[in-house]
Amino acid sequence: MPTCLVPATPDAVPVHSVAVEGYAAWLDAQDARTQAWVKGAGFAGKGGEALLLPGADGALERVVYVCDDEGIAGPWAWAALQGRLPKGGVYALSETLESAAATDAALGFAMADYVFDHYKSPSPDDAKTARPCLVWPDGADRDYVRAAFGAATLARDLINTPASHMGPAELSHAARDLADASGAQFSEIVGVDLIREGFPAVYAVGRGAEDGRAPRLVDFSWSRKGGRADAPKVTLVGKGVCFDTGGLDIKSTGGMKLMKKDMGGAANALALASMIMALDLDVRLRVIVAAVENSVSATAMRPMDVISTRAGISVEIGNTDAEGRVILADALALASEDQPDVILDFATLTGAARVALGAEIPALFSNDDALAGEAVAAGMNLADPLWRLPLWQPYKTQTKSKVADLRNDTDSSYGGAITAALFLQRFVGKDIPWAHVDMMAWNLSSQPGRPEGGEAMGLRAWYAVLQARYGAEN
Repeated sequence: MPTCLVPATPDAVPVHSVAVEGYAAWLDAQDARTQAWVKGAGFAGKGGEALLLPGADGALERVVYVCDDEGIAGPWAWAALQGRLPKGGVYALSETLESAAATDAALGFAMADYVFDHYKSPSPDDAKTARPCLVWPDGADRDYVRAAFGAATLARDLINTPASHMGPAELSHAARDLADASGAQFSEIVGVDLIREGFPAVYAVGRGAEDGRAPRLVDFSWSRKGGRADAPKVTLVGKGVCFDTGGLDIKSTGGMKLMKKDMGGAANALALASMIMALDLDVRLRVIVAAVENSVSATAMRPMDVISTRAGISVEIGNTDAEGRVILADALALASEDQPDVILDFATLTGAARVALGAEIPALFSNDDALAGEAVAAGMNLADPLWRLPLWQPYKTQTKSKVADLRNDTDSSYGGAITAALFLQRFVGKDIPWAHVDMMAWNLSSQPGRPEGGEAMGLRAWYAVLQARYGAEN
């Protein structure tokens, strides 16, 4: 929970926020003393900067924060504030914001408080460098901020954890902990039982891992206490490749370096589930995670192997490094069996999506125009972007195999994100609204509130879509 957000206190230093475009007018309205101080400090009023103004006794009297800049919006417009304030103090916004802006301010300030230091030794100076705190802004939706921050922290922590401590078993334990904390019903299928229970593709990808890192299928269900018996069914599916060597088609050293994040789709699915349950959305939620390690070993799947799937569709393994879509095939087939109202799957699936959209914008594919439109609009409104790419049906021919029903790669170097999505579509039940999110789940460099490392992407956008569609008021 965001410990940097605190109750009101009379000792809090006031913070006045001003937008970039309003800074000049604000400065013109100040007294000569303040204007002289601004000039002497060389403060230019750029977005994300703060001006510390002293009182007559020289102590800090107030802060002016320029909270907006070109291309920065939502909570990220506020995320730089924490880093601009003196350590250890308590601060409070001096003006009353609209509820959405107050919520953004609280969330942005909280997001800037995140740090992943689980493996660092404590420093004697830690107590001396306490971070600044912000009084909860009036009108902020505290439940939403707590849920969104908690969900983002969950995703970031899971992704940032090294693969030595985040294998399939540990990812399953994290899902179980989330389910238990929320009163959800949890189950998992492990190792060779995957074959017995009808998940041969998940087993095929993960069978090469060493003892203790066996593949598994995680499945939990939750409903709001006292909720509608006929509440909409929302099913989330996550790709949980806890480390991806590429298998026998082994990656290069550089290509393998970030592969602890290849379970980022599962982390984001769990994060969204966390937010749904924390905010008590009236849905019948189901979460399915295929958790594996794609290893190099004598028992690993081989190029040109043909494997079966839960849906009865045979798949030729053209490339062992295209394993994510293979495990999702079984997971999506399971997700479709009870005909949910919507299926959302999350995966760090293709480099092609990163080439098309960069690392900060997840690619969105959907068989439902309304669902896709709502997601894109919500992402733009909340500074949590998604961008739709087409399920271009003529490209399906590229996924045909000469010896099986499908192949998991193509002979073309073009349109890889699209052909991967088309592969997945084969395993989604007919007439079920479905969206597939192909994401980076990682910040390549640090920005205010978004440190380098694991990231939740599209989390708030998807919650907004589900809340608008399925909220209790509807």
